[in-house]
Amino acid sequence: MQTTDKTAKEIFFDVMANPQRVPFGFGKKAVLVNVDPQKAYTRTDLYKTAYETDPKQLEYTNQLARGFRDKGWPVVWTHVAFLDSAEDAGVWGTRTDTPDSLQNIKYDSERAEFDERCEIDRSRDVIYTKRMPSAFFETPLQSLLVWHQVDTVIITGGSTSGCIRATAVDSLSRGYRTIVPMECVSDKHESYHYANLTDLHLKYADVMPVADVLAWLDGNA
Repeated sequence: MQTTDKTAKEIFFDVMANPQRVPFGFGKKAVLVNVDPQKAYTRTDLYKTAYETDPKQLEYTNQLARGFRDKGWPVVWTHVAFLDSAEDAGVWGTRTDTPDSLQNIKYDSERAEFDERCEIDRSRDVIYTKRMPSAFFETPLQSLLVWHQVDTVIITGGSTSGCIRATAVDSLSRGYRTIVPMECVSDKHESYHYANLTDLHLKYADVMPVADVLAWLDGNA
């Protein structure tokens, strides 16, 4: 095992600067999957479970969503919510039981609501409620992607070390080129955030500036 005195952030930018890393690249058609931009995780002024990395994250996400809609490509928003009994949270909801606990994000609660800054077109965007980390797990996402014949999955949201990572691994496992715009994902601590961006970039996805994703969208018009 290699050891280092560098921070996770320093390691990430070292990896990003390595020209020898071969990207998976973009395909011909993409889906935008916005993972859990809900108040429990975005409203740092309301909930201690919330976090922010780039203050313009949701602005960039909205910009991507507009670009996808302009092309007629699918835009997906997920959020987590559970029954009053929390039985659908399974073992994931057993570590703690406080008002801030995961399983206590209830249906129709404020914590389950999407952040008001999200520009969701409810007439055409797809909304899924998920109960486990991956946006693919027990949701119709896979069927949606087959219907739209996409080959590329672009993922935003949070957390980088949790639901983003799980969704990216599932995406690659299903044969999709997987893209993570770095300004569009966030986590509670920069160490978790950058360590997982590094691992994602080395193994499961292309981590890149959102400007590069937007440029690809424009070039693919």
